[in-house]
Amino acid sequence: MARQAATEAPSRPSTPPGDDGEETVYFDSVDELQQHGINVQDILKLKSAAIHTVSGVTMTTRRHLLKIKGMSEAKVEKIKEAAHKILGSSFATGLEIQDKRKRVLTISTGSKNVDTILGGGIMSQSITEVYGEFRTGKTQMAHTMSVVCQLPPDMGGASGKVAYIDTEGTFRPDRIRSIAERFGVNGDMALENILYARAFNSEHQMELINECSMRFAEDKDFRLLIVDSIMALFRTDYSGRGELSERQQKLAQMLSKLSKLSEEYNVTSLPDAVYVADVYVSAFVRWRPLLSQHTADPGATMTFVAGGALKPIGGHILSHASATRMFLRKGRAEERVAKLVDSPDRPESEASYKLDEGGWADV
Repeated sequence: MARQAATEAPSRPSTPPGDDGEETVYFDSVDELQQHGINVQDILKLKSAAIHTVSGVTMTTRRHLLKIKGMSEAKVEKIKEAAHKILGSSFATGLEIQDKRKRVLTISTGSKNVDTILGGGIMSQSITEVYGEFRTGKTQMAHTMSVVCQLPPDMGGASGKVAYIDTEGTFRPDRIRSIAERFGVNGDMALENILYARAFNSEHQMELINECSMRFAEDKDFRLLIVDSIMALFRTDYSGRGELSERQQKLAQMLSKLSKLSEEYNVTSLPDAVYVADVYVSAFVRWRPLLSQHTADPGATMTFVAGGALKPIGGHILSHASATRMFLRKGRAEERVAKLVDSPDRPESEASYKLDEGGWADV
């Protein structure tokens, strides 16, 4: 089989090359501000606030920059002006945007059927939310994509590394090895290219996401960020309706950071790619990607609805932050069904898949 020809994952996956065959860098380091009159000390202050790119400066409000210790209004204005000189106008023609969209990468889910409804796979520069009931393969999708991401583009990958934030302690190296075996990849090399961290509370989760910004700036090979799941710790740290407002505010800040990371570094966010997941609230969430959980809707009417009166946890904040949303449910026997609920460029549709030793696969 063609995929078995690759005997080991690349020790240092490279960014897809440009026309000249050289690596393409998708962002300007914040260090470039020094060439426009910003001193090293102020650049270090930006990095301490998890701002590592010039785009990151543009994406951060003046109010938040002023909260950085040692920053004055004059310094903030000078930094903003320098960033504008480097990046130029924020406006672009439709043709220019179309050209930029060529940078977008797609990562296979492991199932060709599901890839088809997604337009090739999970896309970079955005958050993909995956949610559904238990035993539908949300975490297995995260494991599968952790391996597939390392494959070359002609095999459905992005020739890149993976950052994996685990909030429920469900990451299993042995699963990575069995999935790697399916694709003819060396298990040790596959694990070496996955940067893993266990989050224990929502504040720690945000700290890890901020650290990803630093890691991505230092190592330009990262192509997938998985958060599995994005909502689990929020549900523990904030209980009851009295804390709902604060919870949603913190969640919005986290999703905003994930979205910015996806665009800054051309990574896929699964809140679970950036993918985010939660039983499921996925962001790709289970994400840019994320995994998600779902919950009964207390406001649902007493009528029978296909699939039950269920909706993903996280509310409107999570749903609006995710560019792509996919709902997973059980089918007959071992069959599972993925439904594309929302996408900016794909119609609503369904596809079948199954879970086996090699991860997600076609039925």
